[in-house]
Order: sequence, then structure tokens, then C-alpha cells
Amino acid sequence: MSSTPSEPELLARAVRHLAPVLPLLTELGERFRAAGHELALVGGPVRDAFLGRTSPDLDFTTSAGPEQIEATLQGWAEQTWDIGRAFGTIGARHQGRTVEITTYRADAYDAASRKPVVAFGDNLEDDLVRRDFTVNAMALRLPDLLFTDPHDGLGDLAAGVLTTPHTAEVSFSDDPLRMMRAARFASQLGLTAADDVRAAMTDMAGRLSIVSAERVRDELSRLLLGADPRAGLELMVDTGLADVVLPELPALRLEIDEHHRHKDVYQHSLTVLEQAIALEDEPGAEGPDRVIGPDLVLRLAALLHDIGKPATRRFEKGGGVSFHHHEIVGAKLTRARLRALRYDKDTVRAVSRLVELHLRFHGYGDGEWTDSAVRRYVTDAGPLLGHLHKLTRSDSTTRNRRKAERLARTYDDLEARITRLRAEEELSAVRPELNGNEIAEVLGIAPGPVLGRAYKHLLAVRLDQGPIGREAAEAELRRWWAQQPEADEPTTGQQEAEQPTTGRQEAEQPEADQQ
Repeated sequence: MSSTPSEPELLARAVRHLAPVLPLLTELGERFRAAGHELALVGGPVRDAFLGRTSPDLDFTTSAGPEQIEATLQGWAEQTWDIGRAFGTIGARHQGRTVEITTYRADAYDAASRKPVVAFGDNLEDDLVRRDFTVNAMALRLPDLLFTDPHDGLGDLAAGVLTTPHTAEVSFSDDPLRMMRAARFASQLGLTAADDVRAAMTDMAGRLSIVSAERVRDELSRLLLGADPRAGLELMVDTGLADVVLPELPALRLEIDEHHRHKDVYQHSLTVLEQAIALEDEPGAEGPDRVIGPDLVLRLAALLHDIGKPATRRFEKGGGVSFHHHEIVGAKLTRARLRALRYDKDTVRAVSRLVELHLRFHGYGDGEWTDSAVRRYVTDAGPLLGHLHKLTRSDSTTRNRRKAERLARTYDDLEARITRLRAEEELSAVRPELNGNEIAEVLGIAPGPVLGRAYKHLLAVRLDQGPIGREAAEAELRRWWAQQPEADEPTTGQQEAEQPTTGRQEAEQPEADQQ
């Protein structure tokens, strides 16, 4: 029977995990000691070392002020930057590795301000008590690697519990974003919020509204990209954080899913998210529709795909419930929410498009779609086709095994048809068989709305009929043009021919002078 490792044994393991960066830690610690300053590795890197994880960051805290940090790094760092000087943070790069060194400090928010008020401290213990959670309030004093854990963060880490060094109310008052971090750590690290932490989050959720949308967005993204987003999202909803950050999510708890197979649309959406994550491809996967995980666009789309249901719910005669056009409404709501959270345009566009398209497959039935309909499915999805494949498959949460198997087989058939058409027609790059310049030449028209209409018509023909050849495409273009009101107007060539010769000369003369 194995016994629980002692603290020295755990520390030895952590130090071994830090082996690749130990030379840097020792060298930097000795440098600060020689300058008369304390230095400690702190927070995430220490926590992750105990978990056997490799932290992407190296964060240090020191008794030195920002100017002293810069002076101590001179001659050691290849580059330094002071974008965080107001918060006491100096960044540096040494032999390809980035470090951040911060003066002992405390963050506090003014009740009406989004920006933290910074107060510098003078000792490590006071710095640690002001940190967000005990698992992040552990430090290794350098260069001697002396473990400092005044709030038993190692014990909480072993127990899988998230607690705060100070009272949770004080911690969250100092920086309300810490409540979002609690949800993020539930997703990333599998930690469960202690009762007092959960209670404080519930009581103080509204205070999150003073934090900038960009900071909230970044925490939400990290949560969604974690190993268990469901745990973090459920903590957000249960404590009321989601009412501030993502109110469309808790609103789904009130809705009944149209299949009457799930407790509510909220639980259905979380299940779809989990199933979408399970479908993400591993790094190195090949194929035109691969989605390498963790993928933020897919996860956001899976979470938000049904947020249009509350606004479209209708109670039908006989006790049924319908959600007609909820994908269209949901796409608009998704776009608005992601913009409010300051997501970039590409992410907003991609996620809202997936929400809009997530029901398209259900028109496929038992494979009755024509090749034209399949082409349109691929063309409408564009570069998001792989995401749409995984979102559509993950949206099946029925407990009816036969129905689930039938849906899977039907989608298998659709993907097989897409593969065949791709091979035959280069489906991912469907274009009309005449480009814009060629259309303009055939019709004798200038660029503009009419040319755009002609292009769209030929694209529709291409999607409906497949490749028909240049001559047939030109004949179809002329047939379409004969039915347009603009066909009776003079073409560009005719207009030029009708202009007086002197007028043409006068119009061209200034250009010649410029040359």
C-alpha cells in the first residue's frame, strides 16, 4: 500500500520538473541577490511544477522596484520592455525565453473604476497573501530554491480545492476578475471552488461588471480551451457570473429541448460542447476538414448554437414546442454577444456563421439532396466546413441509440458525397466558368452592380449543374442578359463610339499633360 508523498518528496519532484529552466532560475536569483534584492519564482510556474505540467510562463516577484529590476537585468537580458511598469512589471528575454519580474505588490480596484490601483509591498509574505488563490500563493525563493507556502497551497492543490489566501470577499473585491479565474481553474486544473469561495462569487458576481470586456473575454477563452469547460461554465452559471458575462447561457435553463429528451437546452448545449471537443483532431492530423484542438471557434459555436431558442419558443397545439428559425436569431445574438466581449472580427464572423448553418444538415433527410444542394452546403460553409461537420455531429444528443446511429450514417453519406464531388469538381474552390473580366467582355458592361448580378447568376448555374464548359456558360450568360432591363441600354463600347471625337481628345489631353 503506497503512502501519500511528503512535502519534501513533492518538492523534489517539482524541482526535477523544472530542470530545463533551473540554470536560468539559479543565474537570475544570484544576480538579484548580488544586487541586494530578493527574488522568487511564484504563481503558475510553481503550481504547474507540482502538477507535472510545463508552464508557458516564468513569473517572478522581487523586492526590487521597476527601475532596480531594469538595472539588475542590464547585461543579462537581450531585451527588456516596461509595458507593465505602472503595475511594477518588467519583461525580459534571455536566450529565447521570456520572463516577467514584478515588484512585491497588491492590486485593488476603486469601486467605480475598471483599472486596478497598485500598491507596492516590501516582503514576499505580504505579496503572497494578496494573490488570487492559495495554489498560486506558493513560491520558490531563488537562488536556493527554498519553498514558501504560508497558506498551504500545496495541501489545497493535493485536495483539488480552490481557496483564497485572504477571505474570498477581500480577494474578489481587490480584483473581481479573480472570480472568472476560479471558473477557469475549474476547467483547466479540475479544482473545485470551496464553499466560501462559491458563496462570495454568488454575492459579488455583479462586481465583475467593472472589469474591462477584454480581460473578461481572455478568461472566458482560457476557460473554454481548458480540459473541462463544462465544470467552469457550470460554476459561472450557478454563481451568477454568467448573468454578467454570457447571459444567453443561463437563459437556456428555462427552455425545453424540442426532442423532449433532455432536462433543458442548457444541459443539451453543455453536452454538445463536450461532444464537439471529443471530435477535435489531434495535432498532426491530415485532411481538408481537420480541426486541431483545442479550437476556440468550434467550442464557442457548440456552446452558443441554440441561444436563439428562448426568443423563438412557441407552444403548439397538442403540447408540442417549436423553435422556428432559432438558428437565424441565434446567429444575430451570437454576433452581438461576441462583439460585446471584444472578440476579433474573424472569430465573430466564424462562430455566428456556424450557428446560422448548424441546422442545414437536417434538410438532407435520407440522402435526397441533389449534387447541387451538396455543392451549396460546401460553398456556404467555405473554410468552416470541418467545423460544421463536427458541430453537426456533436449536436446529436438523443438517447435513442437507433436514431443516433441513423443520423451518424446519414452524415457519413453526406461526407462521402462531398469527398466524391471534391475529387470530380475541385468543390472547395467552386467558381463560375467565366470570371468577372470575361463576363464584362461578353456583355460589354463596366464593373458594378450589374456585373455582380451576372457573376452570382453564373455561380448559381455552376452550383446547380456542375461544370458545363465555357461555351455553355457564355450561352447561359447571354440568355440571362437578354431578360435583364439593362440589356436595352447602350453598352460601354456603344457609349464610347457615340462620343464626339473632339470630346474624346479633350478628355484625354489632361492625362497626356500629366505624363
